[in-house]
Amino acid sequence: MSQTTAPARPIRARSARRPVLEGQELVLIGVIAVLWLVLSLMTDTFFTGANIRTILYAIAPVAIIGVGMTAVMVTAGIDVSVGSQLAIVTAIVATMIRDSGTGLAGAVVIALVVGCLLGSVNAALIVFGRIHPMIVTFGTLNIFRFVALQVFGDAQIAGVPDVFRPIGGSSTAVTFGIPNAMWLTLLLVAVQWAYMRYWAGGRHIYAIGNDQHAARLAGVRVNMRLFLVYVSVGAMVAIASLVQLGSGGLVQQNVGIGLEMQVIAACVIGGTSVLGGRGTVVGTLLGAVLIGTVTSAITLLGLSSQLSNLFVGVFIVLAVGIDLVRQNRRSRL
Repeated sequence: MSQTTAPARPIRARSARRPVLEGQELVLIGVIAVLWLVLSLMTDTFFTGANIRTILYAIAPVAIIGVGMTAVMVTAGIDVSVGSQLAIVTAIVATMIRDSGTGLAGAVVIALVVGCLLGSVNAALIVFGRIHPMIVTFGTLNIFRFVALQVFGDAQIAGVPDVFRPIGGSSTAVTFGIPNAMWLTLLLVAVQWAYMRYWAGGRHIYAIGNDQHAARLAGVRVNMRLFLVYVSVGAMVAIASLVQLGSGGLVQQNVGIGLEMQVIAACVIGGTSVLGGRGTVVGTLLGAVLIGTVTSAITLLGLSSQLSNLFVGVFIVLAVGIDLVRQNRRSRL
């Protein structure tokens, strides 16, 4: 007796069925909108052009580094050394533009080279040394901070020219009063979002985070992808350091301390899984906006600055808890 096989249904690409915004991103947009509405009713100074520009400029470095950190965390990795990397890049570039008169183009090249080199150190130890990313980057966090202090020479770097004002906090009528740093951030987010969503290399990042062994068997060049995502973090750190140097003036020795927690918090709050395999840079941007909003609100309301760390910690615990519950439900299916 013959058996008829039903024709196979055409399989569409997963990215084609995915919505532009994920569920957690929509929730974040709603939370931010409600929070902005409440704060605008509680204080007259929150919803002003000056305060909004301040918030956007403050979150730009966090979101920029988050562009690279999101890809790293999607691969089930992490980089807690970004604050110390930023200190090195900032100290070197600030010293050069002050003492050697290095221009904008030259300083950008130097920053990117230094940032990529620092990212390569982490990448080499993780990929070729087979050491866990947390252990590697926790070690280089301290090593890079020591190097940064040697560059500072136990003194602040004063009199830094505002060479990077065009990519810093400055704005024009053409940019609708939004800081140029935020436009740069949006551009980087858009490029990374499109790459991770539509390009094969971006989809390989998700494959590595879901199952590295299976990805390797499927022909994904796992070592190369992992190396590149850590180098990309260094490149994003370099760009973030230039944004922070946008106002010129004084660079203190504690620059970058605690930055890694803000970046990781933005990623986790934005929906990036600590277990890998899931996350978007749009969510990371929204997470950074939420953190910046809470920090600004605490300042305007005259509350203790320590509360910002409390709220960020609560947000992280909630986001991780939701992620773990979601993963457990999927594993049972």
